[in-house]
Amino acid sequence: MKRGTILNAELNHAIASMGHGETMIVCDAGFPIPRGAWRIDLAVTKDVPDLDTVLSAIAGDFVAEKVSYADTLPNHNPALLATVKRLFPDAEHAMVTHESILGELASKAKVIVRTGAFDPWGNIVLSSGVDVPRWFDKPGVVAPAYYASKLRK
Repeated sequence: MKRGTILNAELNHAIASMGHGETMIVCDAGFPIPRGAWRIDLAVTKDVPDLDTVLSAIAGDFVAEKVSYADTLPNHNPALLATVKRLFPDAEHAMVTHESILGELASKAKVIVRTGAFDPWGNIVLSSGVDVPRWFDKPGVVAPAYYASKLRK
């Protein structure tokens, strides 16, 4: 058996398939997933699994360079925002319009992971990054300045 916390084979495959800069959306149960999108549907019933459970598992296996969420999240679901910031503390955080997540970002996502979450504005966009200390560890390789803070960790 594999090591790690994620047991879902398709979710493991999706994470392993992500290239730098590609996006994964982890969404609530009501998200309108575009026809033809790579959908991983984990939803069973209301809040099973919830966003915290799924995002926690993903955070353990996925390097997020940027995390985006609806600009309404801070006012309308601050508990979820706190969870996202706790799980992805080293990522850049960006607010975007809810409409852009439902439209443009959903159409460009490599994969969309549907949870059973009944969370207003519970749609989190994860942009894949690189494990900076491991990526720039060869002798003679110089990391760009924008990765400098991640090299010290």
